[in-house]
Amino acid sequence: MNTHLLNAALSAAERGWHVFPLRVGSKRPALHGETSCPRTGPCTSGHAKWEQRATTDPERIRAAWSHGAFNIGIATGPSRLIVVDLDMPKDKSDDKGSEGTPDGVTTFEALCERTGHAVPDTYRTRTASGGAHLYFTAPDGVRLTNTAGTLAPLVDTRACGGYVVAAGSITPAGPYEAVGGSVAGPVPAWLLSILQPAPKPVQAPTGPVAGQSSRYADVALTNEVRNVATASDGTRNATLLRAARALGRFIASGDLTRPVVEQALRGAAGANATQPQRYYDDVIRRALDWSITHNSPRGRAA
Repeated sequence: MNTHLLNAALSAAERGWHVFPLRVGSKRPALHGETSCPRTGPCTSGHAKWEQRATTDPERIRAAWSHGAFNIGIATGPSRLIVVDLDMPKDKSDDKGSEGTPDGVTTFEALCERTGHAVPDTYRTRTASGGAHLYFTAPDGVRLTNTAGTLAPLVDTRACGGYVVAAGSITPAGPYEAVGGSVAGPVPAWLLSILQPAPKPVQAPTGPVAGQSSRYADVALTNEVRNVATASDGTRNATLLRAARALGRFIASGDLTRPVVEQALRGAAGANATQPQRYYDDVIRRALDWSITHNSPRGRAA
């Protein structure tokens, strides 16, 4: 038994974080797959995946880690965690164009600056690649899923359906180490507002009258522009991002045009600007690109 890894697993569980074993020296789960499931123990009623088998029970943890020097996975969903993963650019020795590419720490710091906030102070680990994990607690009644690049380049998040490698784990690339913050703080409101899915537009009744959808879009545009224009300094960029993501749905459906949305949001953001216009333009562009990509035009088959 590797006492270092066992103690690391127990330490995470003491924080209320649900852990499960990862393969020795790896980031992949060490649990059996569905095809080889014995349908016994925790799988008596059917195959239980790693998220279902993650636990805070010290006895179960000791029993699991008695079988090998497993790394530690933390199931973020059951643990009520939102972990921001600040990654490093992929090492492409033959791609000289990758030199100077900003890492996730840099792009996240730039996001914080654009939204008028300091980088949150919370429990933090250094990953084997040299990146970082920022741990936050999720508020009650909010269910977030994983994201990839939604916040900024090389910035992902892990929540329901995801997991992270815990401090104390060791891989060939290096260890995972706790480097700051004694506790995971609540996810900041501005960050939560970005991560929460944009509200779905109100659906027209069955058999809509011609032009009714565009009227919904016009009302949505008016409301979102007002939200941005009246947002306080500390929340303006986060409000702008959410507004652009919400309105991007109407661009994808053909009820609004992109130039109209961009012009309206630029004007609202710049009305009481505390940042250069280019910051707001970048938020609008990225949010619209994301929303249009993730919302199919009306009538397209799934």
